[in-house]
Amino acid sequence: MLIVAIALVVVPFIDLPTAGILPDRLNAPGSLQLLGLCLVFGALAMTYDLLFGFTGLLSFGHALFFAAGAYTFVIAVTVLRLSGPAALGITVAVALLLPLAIGAVSLRTSGIAFAMVTLAFAQAGAVIVGQDPWHATGGELGLGMSYEKLPQFLVGVVNTRYLYWISLALLIMVAGIIWWISGSVTGRVWQAIRENERRVQILGLRPYTFKLLAFVSASFLAAMCGVAFVLLVGGVNPSIVSAEFTLTLLVMVVLGGAGTRWGALVGGIVYTFLDQRLVAMAGSQAFASLPAPLRVPLSQPLFILGVIFILVILFRPAGIVSLFSPPARRRE
Repeated sequence: MLIVAIALVVVPFIDLPTAGILPDRLNAPGSLQLLGLCLVFGALAMTYDLLFGFTGLLSFGHALFFAAGAYTFVIAVTVLRLSGPAALGITVAVALLLPLAIGAVSLRTSGIAFAMVTLAFAQAGAVIVGQDPWHATGGELGLGMSYEKLPQFLVGVVNTRYLYWISLALLIMVAGIIWWISGSVTGRVWQAIRENERRVQILGLRPYTFKLLAFVSASFLAAMCGVAFVLLVGGVNPSIVSAEFTLTLLVMVVLGGAGTRWGALVGGIVYTFLDQRLVAMAGSQAFASLPAPLRVPLSQPLFILGVIFILVILFRPAGIVSLFSPPARRRE
């Protein structure tokens, strides 16, 4: 892991061709932005896996907290004209209080009812963003980032490497926190709730308290991913509030391997990379020369992603990471 981390840190210093795998040379701004997005969504998928994979909470509203972090930061900087640290402080407060309030209500239910309640909150958030209250969210057009109040090293294409390093630091922070908590006593209680919540209650513990802690922790980290996302792309749009975006996170987690140490991270990176690059590959000359029965479906990135997802579910139900696990573990 240390070798991988060092390799990721030095990527902006490596000037190598990528043979079309990335938009440009390895250390070019376009390539670094794509790699940064992969790291952010890998971290975001890990936060969702904390709910779904480790605690067994199927939420259809996780995107709301990612969007809350992104929108809060952009509004604080662009509309309220606050400095970067002040905007981050407000975002942290929202990232703690919003999931605490929503989780306190949603976790009074369980199972499908819990999923539907979180979906209702996510839909409410999407409606609020679309209505553009006080002209703060930009409505359907979204809202661009104003860089006047941000440090200079975050401004401009030439500084994309710093945004890449911020994304990498975020991933390391999220991974470290999740792995530390999941290996603690609290993490073992979360896994026990996933397996048999009634048994945890019989042992004298309060599942509601532990589930609320998992909900707030995962949502807070998702909001921090939203801040890194908006720095990378330079703005927000309503698509990140939708329930469909949460379903995308679910696909990432299942694709990589739910409830495993590396699964959500791998699934998030692989899905994001393919989602971004398949569009460019579909417009290449190689695809254009294929026969129509092949060219039409293969030119649709969602079709290719869907086929990959189906194949993984059929032949590797435990996710991509099961390919690298010992044979005994795979049989289990």
